[in-house]
Amino acid sequence: MIGRLNHVAIAVKDLDAAVAGYRDVLGAKVSAPVDHPEHGVRVVFVELPNTKVELLLPLGENSPIANFLERNADGGVHHICYEVEDILAARDRLQAQGARILGNGEPKIGAHGKPVLFLHPKDFNGTLVEIEQA
Repeated sequence: MIGRLNHVAIAVKDLDAAVAGYRDVLGAKVSAPVDHPEHGVRVVFVELPNTKVELLLPLGENSPIANFLERNADGGVHHICYEVEDILAARDRLQAQGARILGNGEPKIGAHGKPVLFLHPKDFNGTLVEIEQA
């Protein structure tokens, strides 16, 4: 059901420093930051030959990333994202298998402009999983 790894998301407390590390130290191509107020984050993508790394900075205290950084002061891996061919079919199959979908179960538009859903980390070995329409 899941397709390729779309990205690994890392919550950061200093986006400029994180960008500099990937761009200047590791030599990666890094996108310009984009604010997604509907998700409470500022996002930068580190583009790799086979996937992306998404750097997440909270926009305000109500951001889920702000909550994550309260528990993980140095930042760290927030979630992994897999592509799926049909997000609604994937949702229905996952729910039939007992997986919990976060939120109201309806896809939202993610940072790539495509429908996404998040799966409860307790169902996936403590890892928050995002699925994104391919």
